[in-house]
Amino acid sequence: MRTVAIAVFPGVQALDVAGPVDVFAEANGFIGSGDGYQITLVAPQEGPVLASNGTRLCADVSCERANAHYDMALVAGGPGLPVAAPDPLLLDWLKGVASKCERYGSICTGAFALGHAGLLDERSVTTHWQNAQQLAQSFPRARVELDRIYMRDGNLVTSAGVTAGIDVALSLVAEDHGAGIALAVAKRLVVFAQRRGGQSQFSPYLTAPADDTSPVAKVQAYVMEHIGERLSVEKLAQVAGMSERNFARAFVQLAQMTPHEFVERARVDAARNALESSDTPLKTVAYECGFGTADRMRIVFTRRLGVSPNDYRTSFRKV
Repeated sequence: MRTVAIAVFPGVQALDVAGPVDVFAEANGFIGSGDGYQITLVAPQEGPVLASNGTRLCADVSCERANAHYDMALVAGGPGLPVAAPDPLLLDWLKGVASKCERYGSICTGAFALGHAGLLDERSVTTHWQNAQQLAQSFPRARVELDRIYMRDGNLVTSAGVTAGIDVALSLVAEDHGAGIALAVAKRLVVFAQRRGGQSQFSPYLTAPADDTSPVAKVQAYVMEHIGERLSVEKLAQVAGMSERNFARAFVQLAQMTPHEFVERARVDAARNALESSDTPLKTVAYECGFGTADRMRIVFTRRLGVSPNDYRTSFRKV
């Protein structure tokens, strides 16, 4: 049996724990006896652990007593981890277990626990898209990838938000027992064996608007209202009542992106909304959202979201 330790703590995200546990448990049903996964929940203190959704999990063993050899160790995430450092007992355990096990890693914001334990330095990692920038700022020696469902860097595995724990667990099952077993587990759980694209397809793509009293905010509103039109820097500068040079400089300063970047992101968001809410043909969506052609829209979608417009509609179409 492969022994897997999953670290939990008060305020843990329950699905960060349940998702991977169910993947490993379902895999056991397809694997011969004696070659599956044995799961242990480890917490700073043994006993009940209150998750962020009010569910009570039960830790099998405390960090101080979790001295067994584990083949794999994962730390779950929770909404409190980006705010405050975890219990020192948990950090000490993570440092020790990472030096001894074959693979270790995190689910969602569990990456912050690894960071506080000094386990992300000079490693390529990911976390939930909402927290990725903060992770990069908190642990500058880590190489944070903003748009990955999960990452593998040597013996370190990290994953994006919440349900991505299922993705990374499936990848580990495929590594251990082959793609056929992982696919069988995915079918059993009614999930994708390997999701297309990155996290951006699940996130609101535009950043918060600039100060609504500024000329830049006026331009942002204009773009959203005239998304299908030709939106050159010259035209947007006229809307702002500024010279092109001053406008471009002011826009980058206030919006943290170039006018071209904002326009393209706005068009992607407009197209996403159309694809999610209607059966409008792709060429019509492309024209109405300012891409011109369906081919151009496909190129931008693939570059920005990692999926084609058609695949995006298939995944996110609202019934």
